[in-house]
Amino acid sequence: MAVKKSIREQQEEFEYTALSEYASRSRESEGRDREEEPCPIRTDYQRDRDRIIHCKAFRRLKDKTQVFLSPQGDHYRTRLTHTLEVSQIARTIAKALRLNTDLVEAIALAHDLGHTPFGHAGEDVLNKECSLGFRHNEQSVRVVELLEKDGRGLNLTKEVRDGILNHRTGMKPHTIEAEAVKISDKLAYMHHDMDDAIRAGVITEEDIPLELKKLLGSTCRERLNTLVLDIVNRSMNRPHIKQTRTMEQGYNELRTLMFRKVYFTGAAKKENPKVDRMLTEMYRYYIKNPFDMAYEYTALILKGEPVEKVVCDYISGMTDQYAIHIFEELFIPKGWEIY
Repeated sequence: MAVKKSIREQQEEFEYTALSEYASRSRESEGRDREEEPCPIRTDYQRDRDRIIHCKAFRRLKDKTQVFLSPQGDHYRTRLTHTLEVSQIARTIAKALRLNTDLVEAIALAHDLGHTPFGHAGEDVLNKECSLGFRHNEQSVRVVELLEKDGRGLNLTKEVRDGILNHRTGMKPHTIEAEAVKISDKLAYMHHDMDDAIRAGVITEEDIPLELKKLLGSTCRERLNTLVLDIVNRSMNRPHIKQTRTMEQGYNELRTLMFRKVYFTGAAKKENPKVDRMLTEMYRYYIKNPFDMAYEYTALILKGEPVEKVVCDYISGMTDQYAIHIFEELFIPKGWEIY
């Protein structure tokens, strides 16, 4: 009598018939650092995705800056909405190319878990102050390997952790799914940062050269659609994610324009000196007084983790508003309380 296969096993077999020859199969995963009993319903990559969505670091992304610090308006992106847009773009590309969308989604949802409050301004402060350096992609891996679950981490598969670590420009992930997330991260932030900048009045559509509009489109939506279609057509039945040279050049011109008119000037930068002073003071305070941090972080020091690394863990895990609150607690005098 044949043994009935679990839902997970049926899904694993379906991956072999439905996915591209270049796609990752969950049954062929290199596994986790700690072995676990397989789930009867979910594949390993589906399980990773669910663990990420339910973790504390993921929830904190909703109150972390993307580009504009403390924008006045309900429709500006946060680190969480950026993450969701990366996930959706990457899933669209992966679906079209018959890649493993579960692996894509897990990597995309976790790729910025280690990002600091106040966006890259916060990352720059920690990287400057900490002698060990600070890079948000490495911190994201540290979050899922150590910081979540009271020091046990999420015990994710190696493929997901590789995609998290190698999502930055210039790095080489080991799966085509991670490549899809990496390029989707670039497309997402270009699309939504430009959309936010236009909404904020920092730039207008007239700032975009006519030749670029002819090549990519006349709106943010059109440009994103053009770039995604190009990636899908260029990468179909190939082992790596690619763009055509023409579209890559067009994207790079847009990126240069954004750095010149948005990222390095105007509304996106005017609050950065305040962030620098605030996080610098906090970092130096906790280096001198490490046991004033929350218990879960002091416990890491007692286990032998370097103080500098743990201070970075604590500060990078804060939301924007919590960082402001802690700064006020540490450095802003209060009136007397009369009982």
